[in-house]
Formats: sequence, structure tokens, C-alpha cells
Amino acid sequence: MGSERRERMRALGARLRRLRTEAGLTGAVLAHRAGVGQPTVSKVETGRMVPSLDVLDRLSRALGLDESTAREVRDLLAAVVDAADSDGAERPTPVAGTTVDEEVRSARLVRSFQCVVLPAMLQTAEYARHVFESAPNSTPEAVGRAVAARVERQSVLYEPGRESVFVLTEAVLRTWPGTPALMLAQFDRLLAVESLSTVRLGVIPWRRPVPMLPRHGFTLCDRQAVVVETFADERVSVDSAEVLAYEETFSRFERAAVFGDEVRELLVRLMKEFRDLGDTVTP
Repeated sequence: MGSERRERMRALGARLRRLRTEAGLTGAVLAHRAGVGQPTVSKVETGRMVPSLDVLDRLSRALGLDESTAREVRDLLAAVVDAADSDGAERPTPVAGTTVDEEVRSARLVRSFQCVVLPAMLQTAEYARHVFESAPNSTPEAVGRAVAARVERQSVLYEPGRESVFVLTEAVLRTWPGTPALMLAQFDRLLAVESLSTVRLGVIPWRRPVPMLPRHGFTLCDRQAVVVETFADERVSVDSAEVLAYEETFSRFERAAVFGDEVRELLVRLMKEFRDLGDTVTP
């Protein structure tokens, strides 16, 4: 990393730290208001991390910045990016699918509905690798970073005071990458997570009609944001009307799902089917 870029990162971080201090906020309070992780605030303020424009705008809104000051910090971020370009620095290639991880980390209540791919927070490392490799423009280096970050962020499932509710269609459990052995490990993971007091796992069995035809997966983070997942990328919305609409949609799918013993019985039954497939199936 060039020295000019480092200096501009420090300048951006120092400015944000002064603004936070002037607002009388701790890093933890700012992180909560902005809907980001506290480590993100710390790394940005110390010049160890370049925030995305979305994260910077969230911090600006949480700090209550006027338009002039918000424009100033956006210009500081643009200067960091310009320095990276002029230094010829190679910036890590982002992988589609990582946004939901970042959003989930800072939320106390997570509700995720999926109709094709397992929720990010429930994926084994090997399953996640297949997910990221299928993303457009992925590279081995970027995939490795993304998988490591996803597995690390899954630790939030075990933190007291958090609640995670996952609702899947049975099709998710029958749509598999890799080998049957990969899916057997994945089912072990689901059974372990389902037993946590902080997690509720529901499945809509194929024998039940869905309340509405699912178009795509989505994840609600607290009652403040929704991450809408498409084939190529993810879109974060904090529009209150859109968040409310997705909350109502999630409730409909949740009411159609089975939980507890019925889910465990379904998982065990599917494990048997995958064992029967054997490891000789060609992916």
C-alpha cells in the first residue's frame, strides 16, 4: 500500500473520530446507530480499513452530519480511492454474497428466508466456497478471503442476546453443490445450529403449498434494513416501507414452516437419502 494512500486513510479516520467525539458518542453507540459492527468503526477511525460508500453514509447519518460535512467526508473517501489508483495498488476483488455477512454481524435480530441457497450464517466452509465460486468474476484469492470471513462471522449465532430465525423451503435442502458427503456435513451443521437457544430453524416441506411464490432470498437485519439477494449481487434497503413489506412476507413464510422435532426428523430423513446417493455422484 502506498504511503499517500495510508495518509489519506488516516486523515479520513481521524476526521470521523473527531466528529464522533464532538457528537458525544462512543464507538459502540455509533456502530449500533449506523447498523455496522463496532470493529468496523474502530478500523475505519484508526485508518486500517477503507469503508464502502454505503458504510460511510450510514456513519454520516448516525452522526447527524449536515450536508456540507457529509460531503467533506465523502471527498476524503474519494481521495483514498484516488490514491489507490495513482499508486497502482491492487485492491481486493469483492465477491458477491459478502454484504449479507456484514449486515448480519451488527444485528441483534436476524430473519432470513431462502428458497434456493442456504442462509449465509448456516453454511459450512465447503458449501460457502461453492457459493462464492459461482459468483460472477470470482477469483481463488477473493473466494478464500470471503469463505474465511463468512465462517468467522458465524460466531454471532452463539452470542447471548441475539436471535436468529431462518426459514427455508425444502428445495434449499435438495439443491446441492459438490458431493453428497458435502451435504451430509452440511446437515450435521444444521442439526447443531438448530439446537441453539438463540436460533430457530424452520422448513416449508414440499408437501405444503407455499403462501406465495418466492422470487428470491432476503435477510432482515433488526427492523432497520433488508438485504435482497439476486443472482449477481445484493442490495441493502433501509426504506421503512420496503422493510415492513419484507417483514410481512417473512411472517407468511414463517407461518407455513415446521420447526423443532419436525425439522429434525426431516433433516435426518434427507441425510439418509444423501447417504444412499453415495460419494460416486459426479457434481
